[in-house]
Amino acid sequence: MSLKEADLPADPECRKHSAAALILGAVGVVYGDIGTSPLYAFRESIHLVSKDGLIESEVLGVISMLIWSLILVVTIKYVMFMMRADNNGEGGTLSLLALVRHAAGRWNKFAMFCGMLGAALFYGDSILTPAISVLSAVEGLKLVTPVFKPYVVPLTIFILIGLFAIQRHGTGSVAKWFGPITLLWFFTMAAMAVPHIIKNPHVFMAFSPIYAIEFLIEHSVISLAVLGSVFLAVTGAEALYADMGHFGRGPIRKAWFWIVFPCLTINYMGQAALVLDKAEAIKDPFFLMAPSWGLLPLVLLATIATIVASQAVISGAFSLTRQAIQLGLLPRMDIRHTSASELGQIYIPRVNMVLLVGVIFLVIEFKSSSAMASAYGIAVSGAMLIDTILAIFLLRMVWKKSALFTAAILLPFFIIEGTFVLANLTKIMEGGYVPLLMALTIIVVMVCWKQGTRKLQAKEAKMTIPLEDFAMSVAKKNIPKVQGTAIFLTQDSSMTPTSLLHNLKHNKMMHEQNVILSVITETTPRIDPLYRTEIGAINDHFIVVRMHFGYMETPNIAHAMQYCKKMGIKFDIMTTSFFVSRRVVKTASKDVLGYWKDRLFIFLSRNAARPSDFYHIPTDRVVEIGSQVTI
Repeated sequence: MSLKEADLPADPECRKHSAAALILGAVGVVYGDIGTSPLYAFRESIHLVSKDGLIESEVLGVISMLIWSLILVVTIKYVMFMMRADNNGEGGTLSLLALVRHAAGRWNKFAMFCGMLGAALFYGDSILTPAISVLSAVEGLKLVTPVFKPYVVPLTIFILIGLFAIQRHGTGSVAKWFGPITLLWFFTMAAMAVPHIIKNPHVFMAFSPIYAIEFLIEHSVISLAVLGSVFLAVTGAEALYADMGHFGRGPIRKAWFWIVFPCLTINYMGQAALVLDKAEAIKDPFFLMAPSWGLLPLVLLATIATIVASQAVISGAFSLTRQAIQLGLLPRMDIRHTSASELGQIYIPRVNMVLLVGVIFLVIEFKSSSAMASAYGIAVSGAMLIDTILAIFLLRMVWKKSALFTAAILLPFFIIEGTFVLANLTKIMEGGYVPLLMALTIIVVMVCWKQGTRKLQAKEAKMTIPLEDFAMSVAKKNIPKVQGTAIFLTQDSSMTPTSLLHNLKHNKMMHEQNVILSVITETTPRIDPLYRTEIGAINDHFIVVRMHFGYMETPNIAHAMQYCKKMGIKFDIMTTSFFVSRRVVKTASKDVLGYWKDRLFIFLSRNAARPSDFYHIPTDRVVEIGSQVTI
């Protein structure tokens, strides 16, 4: 069966690979997170109802909720619906925000806040996933021999430090093994469950939603808490949407229906069958499904699988950060490409360090995957609910669907995920406060950066003059001119850059050719290089160049300027001077809140990456001109 063009990945490099290779890659990267959920999802759910003993209907009820969560949230919402809401092939919360923010009208600020909240919650997920996944795998060593119990936390920290340490070198050399390793993991999970299902085949009755409904009715007191743990089974579902641009809609869907969903379902039913047969297996039904001779190999395979799953989430955090920077939600950061052939492989040192510190803190603070499970669900359920809210804006304001149609499609998901959010909120005091504090911190940073940037641009707009007026005025004056080309970076190419004004003020001269260059981030993921640059001449000495980049791209001005040569601009990149403004920002706020927000913005701006590094300008060709601005 051939893939349709719409099902292919957005990245043209990926289109060269066969459908089988894309499906295998999707198994390794997209489904690594949700593939490690069986380590703890059923265990945490069944523990909540086992305090007064277990009966068969309770076990079947929990498994029924797990299976139907996979069907409703993952299969129907993400695999079948959300993957249609793509932005030129790209998915994810910020891709969805880029689609709807200009069409949201009076709801624009609310849509922007939802996008920021979704991104902030994803960062929480990026810290929690490596911590709980690796810790839950290493905990299996306690079942091999109790001697390992004191070493679980130190060994987990050691593995995580190694994982984050290799990020700077890129994962291209080992990424080719992600698919085969995760595929082996899924087949192993299914194979170890089959003997237990054969012994207790009546677990197939859990496919009936009646058992889930009856459980919720009969256990009304603790049903919300159980739902919060059941939700752990679908953590990682948002990766289906976020990674769509890497593998394409078709391969991700085929991987789910052919491999992932069957293996997950079989494994969950196997755990239920084991608990029905041996009640003492409730302490860790996943690992106890394995025969005694296979326990140690299973722990090793689980550890490797959780490392692969963690790697996918870490890479997702890097990609999300780049999108947030391009959309103006975060300050510039040093973005390093770790592969010459794969555009998506990037490394952001500051994000890597923050994630590592956060992960180690969680492992030391919670010490067990069971304790950490309470914190995990809030981040993921909140991010999924945000996707649904943004999808409502998409259907109503971009696709122009009726309110009735939108409600029919999305209201059920809103109710389901809203219930999951409420269920997880009951665990705030048990650790759920952690992702909420993380999200709040990131939102504060985003809001302060966006508001501070807006205030700074408004202040500078009052201090400069229209470029055409400036060009006309200097043409009438006998200003000395030196040979060569000067490129002035500015955010608004219609206004005179402050670096140009200060250069003329202090040096009393100009270059023969002055290029006013602005970088524009579009709402599409990538821009064809042939259409990246637009050029307009004001007179013989001034040229306006606008470069367009997608929010998934890292701007490379030195490379993009080569297209200007083909469009008639004569210059030598190694003899051209790039002028950038280096602003010293001060605050004039009197009130406490305004002063605090301005101080945070000033701190962020001072620690932002230098324009020459972020825009990939030859450092020996950059001239920085300082100025002081009060906001």
